[in-house]
Amino acid sequence: MPHIEDSFGSIDISPTAVTTIASRAVNQCYGVVGMANKNLVNGIANLLSRDAQRGIEVVIEDGEITIDVYVIVEYGIRIRTVAESVQHTVQFHVEKALGLPVRAVNVYIQGLRLEKDKEKAKAKAQKRES
Repeated sequence: MPHIEDSFGSIDISPTAVTTIASRAVNQCYGVVGMANKNLVNGIANLLSRDAQRGIEVVIEDGEITIDVYVIVEYGIRIRTVAESVQHTVQFHVEKALGLPVRAVNVYIQGLRLEKDKEKAKAKAQKRES
């Protein structure tokens, strides 16, 4: 947990606060359609707990922050572009809010999601074939 001391006292920043900032930043990124879980066990646990912070892990060491982000992106959009956007956006918002350096933002693409209109059209075409 980052601990900042100044003439007024001390400030402790919890990883949960960093996770909240990162989550809001990720949701602003074009091409991201949702957050994912690192693995199946975490997915089941999050379904049961309804954790709003899912898909983000924060490690704070030596006053630097490393953030792992697990996302689902929209099919048809350049994955690398979306991942770089997530990295830059998360780093900017966390550093701006906390004034602490972000060592790394690691983005893990956990899946692709088709647009809803394409899915509906595909479902209708399959019904016609039946």
